[in-house]
Amino acid sequence: MTLQVNIAEAKAKLSELVARAEAGEEVVIARHGRPAVTLTPRGAPLQGRRRLGVWAHLGLKIPLSSFEPDPDVAATLDKSVFPDA
Repeated sequence: MTLQVNIAEAKAKLSELVARAEAGEEVVIARHGRPAVTLTPRGAPLQGRRRLGVWAHLGLKIPLSSFEPDPDVAATLDKSVFPDA
């Protein structure tokens, strides 16, 4: 089914029109009674878990040991924060 609305109505009901287009309905926005544009869904939404990190797109495996503190720095910090320890 095709739904045709004018621009003023489309501005007022944009969220509803987008939802209807996503549901598969053809939505046509008209200017002065003539069709101007058609709302169509972009495609299937992304599903699954998003991979985060700057290296994810390269497929690199970063060892967890890279994120462990340097023992010398850790000792210095421990002494400065806890001088009696």
